[in-house]
Amino acid sequence: MSWNSPAHSAANALPSTNPYGNYTVVDTVPEFMLHMVDSHWYQFPPMNPLWYGLLGFWMTIMGTLSVAGNFVVIWVFMNTKSLRTPANLLVVNLAISDFFMMLTMTPPLLVNAYWGTWVFGAFFCEIYAFLGSLFGCVSIWTMVFITADRYNVIVKGVSAEPLTSGGSMMRIAGTWAASLAWCLPPFFGWNRYVPEGNMLACGTDYLTESELSKSYLYVYSVWVYLFPLAYIIYSYTFIVQAVAAHEKGMREQAKKMGVKSLRSEEAQKTSAECRLCKVALMTVTLWFMAWTPYFIINWGGMFNKPMVTPLFSIWGSVFAKANAVYNPIVYAISHPKYRAALEKKLPCLACATEGRDGGSDTGSTATAQSTEKAESA
Repeated sequence: MSWNSPAHSAANALPSTNPYGNYTVVDTVPEFMLHMVDSHWYQFPPMNPLWYGLLGFWMTIMGTLSVAGNFVVIWVFMNTKSLRTPANLLVVNLAISDFFMMLTMTPPLLVNAYWGTWVFGAFFCEIYAFLGSLFGCVSIWTMVFITADRYNVIVKGVSAEPLTSGGSMMRIAGTWAASLAWCLPPFFGWNRYVPEGNMLACGTDYLTESELSKSYLYVYSVWVYLFPLAYIIYSYTFIVQAVAAHEKGMREQAKKMGVKSLRSEEAQKTSAECRLCKVALMTVTLWFMAWTPYFIINWGGMFNKPMVTPLFSIWGSVFAKANAVYNPIVYAISHPKYRAALEKKLPCLACATEGRDGGSDTGSTATAQSTEKAESA
């Protein structure tokens, strides 16, 4: 398949009609889309068609892995009674948002990558950007609530109020409602959804100079990036400290008893908590890698436009959408109960079971018993 499409070749063969009189990345854009394209992009030459091919290949792999992986996560969790805990409802909600993000984002991007420009019209451009923003917000805030639950269980311990199914559903409903309310204003004049510099995808407008438009991005940055990142770092700092303190206490107790270690049930749970922290910190790191490029692109567009090129604008989409692939992989590797259920329901996809402890997973649902901190997740 040639990614140097007829439309892309024709645009480069005909004289340019753009205001600057030279060939630019905007030359491939259909006339009905030009009113949405900022003048900033007219200064850049057409992108090498190779980038369209590479992006199409990357999104084919990422889209397939994400849609299949998250579907399996949803199916296994919802069809395994032992996994249907309140905290795991949050996990399922995260998988649902990731699933629909890639299901709705990947096909249009592949078509546009083939043609070398956005071909679906102005309104669908807005819908595309809206859906990407909506599912991104839901994923981010679901991760925040998962972190909050783990903080509540591990740091507060027996004094924590257990998460109930009703409480979990309220958090999920609030996440979708707040994200929906936040992503609608660009349709009504507070910022807008426009084609990105690569002309293959659409997102928020970070190039318009008006303070009203910028104010949306200021709040957006706090709402979906700065506050969630600060909260997650804060929470996991105390989670790691709590686990470290608990381990230290166990070692001191073992020393007093004259044994090398305490091989009790509590020690086993502490080991599970250590695994949780490693997995959680890895997940947060991947999340940071996924959303930071979009933050840099948005703020670069507002305050340092020369740094934002059509090629540079691709990386936000690439890294953000790759985040939807990480989560099912992390679940399959790190959750003993999930691995056991996966092996039972889909033996061909079962992860390696070596080292499975067969006990409780860590970091989710607090119980009323003082000897149990978490179950599942």
